[in-house]
Amino acid sequence: MDDDAVFKALADASRRQLLDRLYERNGQTLGALCADLDMTRQAVAKHLVILEEANLVSTARQGREKLHFINPVPINGIAERWINKFEQRQLGMLSALKKALEDEGDA
Repeated sequence: MDDDAVFKALADASRRQLLDRLYERNGQTLGALCADLDMTRQAVAKHLVILEEANLVSTARQGREKLHFINPVPINGIAERWINKFEQRQLGMLSALKKALEDEGDA
């Protein structure tokens, strides 16, 4: 997984909005994704290319239509590598603090 490509893709609010729309309703066409957005069809298509390159979106042909699907695996990888490891350290420190306070209260 290319973390840099994922972070670059997620850094843009418009791309996050497209991912949110796919999360709400997976398997949308370009036209459906463009509906009610303040972006041109061309801008949405360019954002989708970046999301595809980061492996955050995959596509499948259904007849003449190209459907877009969210791929949560890279985001989960980011969470496991970058977020969860920091949470573990903080949880360990909170647990040690709680134990120390309880031990102090027993004394």
